[in-house]
Amino acid sequence: MLFHIINKTKSRVTTLLPRRKEQGGGSITLLTQREEHGGGSIFLFLLLFCFCIHATAQVSVEAKLDSNQIYIGEQTSILLEVSADANQRVELPNFDSLQMIVPGVEVLRSTQTDTNKLNDGQRMTLSKRYYVTSFDSAIYSIPPLKVKVDGKDYETNTLGLKVYTVNIDTLHADSIFGMKAVMRPPFEWSDWNSLLWLSLLVLLLTSVLIYVAIRLKDNKPIIRRIKVKPRLAPHKAAMMKIQQIKEEKIWQSEDSKEYYTQLTDTLRQYINERYGFNAMEMTTSEIIEHLQEVNDENAIAELRELFETADLVKFAKYSTLINENDRNLVNAIEYINSTKKEEPAVQQPEEIVIVEKRSKVAKNVLLASVTAASIALLFTAGYLIYRIIMLNV
Repeated sequence: MLFHIINKTKSRVTTLLPRRKEQGGGSITLLTQREEHGGGSIFLFLLLFCFCIHATAQVSVEAKLDSNQIYIGEQTSILLEVSADANQRVELPNFDSLQMIVPGVEVLRSTQTDTNKLNDGQRMTLSKRYYVTSFDSAIYSIPPLKVKVDGKDYETNTLGLKVYTVNIDTLHADSIFGMKAVMRPPFEWSDWNSLLWLSLLVLLLTSVLIYVAIRLKDNKPIIRRIKVKPRLAPHKAAMMKIQQIKEEKIWQSEDSKEYYTQLTDTLRQYINERYGFNAMEMTTSEIIEHLQEVNDENAIAELRELFETADLVKFAKYSTLINENDRNLVNAIEYINSTKKEEPAVQQPEEIVIVEKRSKVAKNVLLASVTAASIALLFTAGYLIYRIIMLNV
């Protein structure tokens, strides 16, 4: 491109020569030729100078302080920005942690290089931040930072940092105290709750492991104990229920429906267990029809009257009198006493013991459970010890 500009310049100088010949004649020809060579050299020098300035302006480096005044121990940052072509290789300075950038000013850390593309990717801007601090009050001159671009060194501007000291009231020395000793935090149950539960879990797992290990070692059979509830005779169960109805005195209240419902359900259950047909799911006429085969007509007549009264109360909202309720309760008791069947007293066991031999599969499952519980115990105990140590540190 530079040679193209030079050629164009020469052609322009050459075009001026004939005009000067026409104005001054032949004696001027030599002078115009000298002007041709001299003017072309000066023009060429200016073009080269401008080109060098343009090439140098392709790279720019700049450093800025976030704050140029800090107190002792405070931090500030140096922002380094470099602008260059995208195809150029840029090397930014690196500092180790606590490295002195200048005596009295040390670098704490630096950030990663941030790169931004410009002009459709033809240019780029790189920025990096260095965090510095100082512990001596003074005015510091931070020397230029050196940046390499394609192997050539570029320097930033010099920075100034002023560090102030902290004013101390030396007149009241009694208000200045030394460092306090290490103090233990106050005891709080919230810090030990998890440890308490972990300790209980460790004890439980240990007890289970010991018990299972002993059982496996002794190879004892599995013993199951089943409690047997004693079976009452049908008439005794019915009389207990009627006694409960009498104690609650339901028939004396206005809720006759509840009274007759409980009374008839008790009789239906008694008939079901006494004669063996499902009286709970039958109507009054069906129950009477089945009872005519096994009972006398007098007992059935009183029972029929009781069931019919109960049906009227439950379905027709019939209101009964108190003496009528008493009579039906007495009829129910008399029917149970007249039809009860005494059963010989048989000694029934209160508990059944079932002894089973442990199968091989059960042993394997038990052994796997012991292994899993042992691993869980080890991890729990280890974590418990770790928490205790951390709380005591």
